[in-house]
Amino acid sequence: MRGKTFIIAGPSGVGKGTITKELFARQRNLYFSVSATTRSPRPGEVDGVHYHFISREEFEQWIEQDAFLEHAEYIGNFYGTPKRFVDEAMERGEDVILDIEVQGAEQVHCKRPEAIRIFIAPPSWEELEHRLVSRGTESAEKVRSRLARAREEFAFAADYDYIVINNTLENAVEELQAIILAEHCRPDERVDLINGIS
Repeated sequence: MRGKTFIIAGPSGVGKGTITKELFARQRNLYFSVSATTRSPRPGEVDGVHYHFISREEFEQWIEQDAFLEHAEYIGNFYGTPKRFVDEAMERGEDVILDIEVQGAEQVHCKRPEAIRIFIAPPSWEELEHRLVSRGTESAEKVRSRLARAREEFAFAADYDYIVINNTLENAVEELQAIILAEHCRPDERVDLINGIS
């Protein structure tokens, strides 16, 4: 059975990375899409595990070849989701998890409208603000910037196939697992089996 693509998106600070990590700890047959980037590896980062590290020239060639599901430039470096690795995983029967920004999710949706979009939301605006501030890694100005962007991103939530409220890690992961299971029970997934029985 061919795998499906699940887009997990939401504002910064909502906990996408933590949820995704726990999902992979609990469920098999998943493939985490590794992005390509033109930035240099940081200490401890491994090519093909954390990112596919490629040159700017190669990245631009991939753009010309339409080799990305989505891509963007951020602080002087390119980042993108290569189609090839996603397609290979799906052909192996693995479900692909894309943990990307809302803007990237829109690009993927345009190219692959069959991909399942899941919006991760906080239980409240106050909780999102608390999570961003409690990180203690950014200035107050940067936090305000992320919150302003979050308001813009929330406007896209109603267009998604599912919305998961990250009130607790346990609840969020269980809902993600339920969504993945439900998507594999759709008629288009099982009609051949039914036809074989009848």
